[in-house]
Amino acid sequence: MEEKTELENGKIVIRTAGLSDAELLLSLDRHISRSELESIIGLGRVFILECGGSFAGWLRYGLFWDNTPFMNMLFLLEEYRGRGFGKIIVEFWERKMAEYGYAEVMTSTASDEYAQHFYNRLGYSTVGGFAPSGDPFELILTKKI
Repeated sequence: MEEKTELENGKIVIRTAGLSDAELLLSLDRHISRSELESIIGLGRVFILECGGSFAGWLRYGLFWDNTPFMNMLFLLEEYRGRGFGKIIVEFWERKMAEYGYAEVMTSTASDEYAQHFYNRLGYSTVGGFAPSGDPFELILTKKI
């Protein structure tokens, strides 16, 4: 699955990650084990964003309660932040989830991170949260798609 679009006169490609992407992702993502990453890559739950042929970031997701897509990770390399790439990959994911028959998606972010404002601009609503031990309050956000 690959989608191409234009932004800032550069070709954007979003594709499903393959096992050949695992090493790069593991070098940047300290929140997931190799075995779990390889498993979700096998399920097609990791999308890679490339700009002009260069790796720019990724999005990975799972299923909350085994029935609602939950974006676990959205990450863009520093030089690609604040330029619309995050919106492009999130909207791509939302379209895919709608194609798969889901009516709602979820994500979360720490209350002290700017990401909550990004998600609010994309139509996500805060529906609750929790306080992990020693970490900032985690906000849970949802969006009907």
